[in-house]
Amino acid sequence: MKGILGKKVGMTQVFTKEGKLIPVTVIEVEPNVVTQIKTVEKDGYDAIQLATDTVRENLSNKPAIGHTKKANTTPKRFLKEIRGVNVNDYTLGQTISVDVFEAGEIVDVTGTSKGKGFQGVIKRHNQSRGPMGHGSQYHRGVGSLGTMLPMHVLKGKKMPGQMGNVQRTVQNLEIISVDTENNVILVKGNVPGPKKSFVMIRTAVKKKDAKNAAADLITYVEVVEETPTAEVNEEVATEVAEEPTTEEKTEE
Repeated sequence: MKGILGKKVGMTQVFTKEGKLIPVTVIEVEPNVVTQIKTVEKDGYDAIQLATDTVRENLSNKPAIGHTKKANTTPKRFLKEIRGVNVNDYTLGQTISVDVFEAGEIVDVTGTSKGKGFQGVIKRHNQSRGPMGHGSQYHRGVGSLGTMLPMHVLKGKKMPGQMGNVQRTVQNLEIISVDTENNVILVKGNVPGPKKSFVMIRTAVKKKDAKNAAADLITYVEVVEETPTAEVNEEVATEVAEEPTTEEKTEE
């Protein structure tokens, strides 16, 4: 099990050399810092705590500053624990970069979904509306709230309320590309959360050892062929030497 924290930038699409279009989510991954290591002997379970996105000290508090100071780093905005890792492979203050993952690996991405406010049962629970004509007087209502026997609303009844803004995990997503130069990971498909929201990428729980062949993507880097300047200068010099001078032209 391994993981890293990143920020969702948005979605785009890439093409393979076979002409296949792949929709991807762009996740920007700044170097993560290991701010805490938990063990079974001390905490009851094995886990590491990762932190990313530096915050100014005047925007933080003393407990947060003291916690990150133990790892010899600055205060961070986003901290998350990852369980199931081999804690012996990590040290306090260690930096984890984007190259921890490779193209073709299967991962689970966890984020906070978009908040949609107070919504009715049709949008929130995908229920159907009533007849719109013939004086039904029931269009987008909740419907029956319970049976006659208990004389109260049963627990778990689907009703209007707050929609979204909850933690969600999308499983078994494939990493299409890892850009170590720009610290970016391209994940196939969509991940929960709006743009600029923090997400956590972990090894897939259901497919720990699964790995697909890396996609052969089309690159749009312009290749400029450089001509050797020394050979060009020699050719120009020989051409100038072969041409007759003005004095030779007058004598002729």
